[in-house]
Amino acid sequence: MNLRDPKYFPTISVIVPTLNEAGILPACLASIRANVSALETIVADGGSNDETRTIAEAAGAIVLSAPRGRGPQCRAGAQRATAQWLLFLHADTFLPPEASAAIARFTRDPAAQIATFRFRFTDGGFWLNAWTRLVFFDSVFTRFGDQGILVRRSFYETIGGFPAWPLFEDVALFQRARPRTFIHWLPAYVTTSARRFRQHGLLRQKWLNVQLLVRYLAGASPEELATRYNSGRDVSRERRDDKPAGP
Repeated sequence: MNLRDPKYFPTISVIVPTLNEAGILPACLASIRANVSALETIVADGGSNDETRTIAEAAGAIVLSAPRGRGPQCRAGAQRATAQWLLFLHADTFLPPEASAAIARFTRDPAAQIATFRFRFTDGGFWLNAWTRLVFFDSVFTRFGDQGILVRRSFYETIGGFPAWPLFEDVALFQRARPRTFIHWLPAYVTTSARRFRQHGLLRQKWLNVQLLVRYLAGASPEELATRYNSGRDVSRERRDDKPAGP
């Protein structure tokens, strides 16, 4: 059985939110082309001033302009998508060769609604990758967008999709999904860049991420938390991340 054959593989739209990702986007798009039979790849750009859009167009992606922030960008991509399944993938996350088979098997179940991949970091070091092996259970502390989010389009629309937030839009999506269905793990590992941890230090970045998530769960607004997350950073010299990597 050829799991890349349309007979077995669902129609899928891959949505990639971007902001100044020229350096890493080619690898992400190459992993999509090589490892899934996507109906379309949609790059929802939040106002890049580098070659991100040119790279995406040259790779054959549909390029959209969207309000800045992963929540608004993912929403814009989902609105443009036409497939029955949506795969939201960060620009610094790469699909593995096993992705096609894992997606095909999962989506053949009529009860399947939403899943994430397992994940590991690129050159993240022993402690960072050890942490990823401890998160094989579902909670607000273990499910994030950098694991890739595969969701049935009809279910995504039923739960209202991503909120138009600059931070924790992925956490909110899973919170909306949990009362209605089980969130599955796909038996394949995406690889996510460890650049935020390299730039700011493992312990410092992890502590900041946990603080922000706890404050969000206590009721702080995503806009307020995003301002704190980005305060003191020279966003003109590096890519601005609108959410921290998972705590």
